[in-house]
Amino acid sequence: MKVLLLSVKAGYGHHSTAKAIMEYFEENGHQCHMLDIFDYVNHRLGNSIQDGYLLSTKYLAKTYAKAYGKLTQKDEPYDRNSLVSIFSRFVSKKLEKFVAEYNPDLIIGTHSYAGVCISILADRAAFDCPSVGIVTDFTVHPFWESTFLDYYVIPDELLEHEMQKKGIAKKKLLPFGIPIREQFVKKNDPIEARKKLGIENIPTILIMMGSMGYGNIKKILAQIDTYPKDFQVLCVCGTNKKIKSVVDECEWNKKIYSYGFVDNVDVMMDAADFIITKPGGLTSESLAKGLPMITMNPLPGQEDRNLNFLVNNGAAIMVNDTYPISEAINQMFACPWRVAMMEESVRHLGKPNATADLYNFCCAKVLAKSTLI
Repeated sequence: MKVLLLSVKAGYGHHSTAKAIMEYFEENGHQCHMLDIFDYVNHRLGNSIQDGYLLSTKYLAKTYAKAYGKLTQKDEPYDRNSLVSIFSRFVSKKLEKFVAEYNPDLIIGTHSYAGVCISILADRAAFDCPSVGIVTDFTVHPFWESTFLDYYVIPDELLEHEMQKKGIAKKKLLPFGIPIREQFVKKNDPIEARKKLGIENIPTILIMMGSMGYGNIKKILAQIDTYPKDFQVLCVCGTNKKIKSVVDECEWNKKIYSYGFVDNVDVMMDAADFIITKPGGLTSESLAKGLPMITMNPLPGQEDRNLNFLVNNGAAIMVNDTYPISEAINQMFACPWRVAMMEESVRHLGKPNATADLYNFCCAKVLAKSTLI
């Protein structure tokens, strides 16, 4: 089976999801090709989209949030004469030759705009195979309402109502969860994980604020460092070398292990009792690992909505100006009934078999189509 994955370089989650799917299909003997739509059309355009996303969420947060909110209110497809539709037809035309030559047996989009392009290509008969869209956050992104795919993978059945408001039939919805990489599928023994990391076997908190270390990590550590309980902290600063050096230079009461960019997040999640994080790209992985969350510092747009979803469904505690992290930490250590409630919600929302379920479903659909032919 030949699988084509289309994504857009806007944040971490879309590409990460595509890579997780690609790895699983390839491990099972199938041929895959992953394409960043804008990067393929024009390399500078691809970089501009990514840079624009990062700059707008960091420096123009209010403007971005307002624009995102306005787009999410739209439930009807874009008019064919709108600028969005005209640009999308232009982009899809650039993709048409590649898609026709690759001749996939299955095409998957991990971004709503990829879904728009796939829908246009389907109208032009550029391919003749099942198409699947993946919703990569706990919200319905803008542009899904302008897609016409065969199936849509959503993080949970709780999003079915929102998807149907966008005009997508329930029979097309697959609440498998967000596909994740194999190493996040199972929660392994924390004692063994702590041995691997070379740390003590005591209560462990994992702090991760995105690949670029968003938020005031020093302030977070300072607020929990005086809590009267013996625990240790794994603090991942990502590519933010500045904040890592600040953490390393401070004297702490607790055992604070700071890291830069790491490739063993799965082991750290196994070692941790809970995670302090922003509600971004690693949310589905931490849910699959069964980790309750203390969450803060959401980027505007989808992360705001991820935060609302997680808190409203009992899987996370939200920290803000009026509810400090010291109170959240106290809930985690002093209120077992609260932790039990969170763990139950995490068990429901975590979908460790999402990638395998998607794979099995797609194989059945492709086999059924080939049988009909």
